[in-house]
Amino acid sequence: MSVGSQSATERLWFKSSYSGGNTTECVEAAFVPFGIRVRDSKQPGQRVLTVSAEAWTNFLVATSSTR
Repeated sequence: MSVGSQSATERLWFKSSYSGGNTTECVEAAFVPFGIRVRDSKQPGQRVLTVSAEAWTNFLVATSSTR
């Protein structure tokens, strides 16, 4: 994941390395004290999905074993 330019007060959003190369499929994540937040980078002001750190870990394990 890569980090965009952000001020010190902003959450650090990371763009997924698996996002589409044509910039039509971009997912970003941010690590927060209570878990992980996920959003569509093309619509950062819209809804954000928040999951626990445990749920995020389970997701990563499940998706990495399917490659």
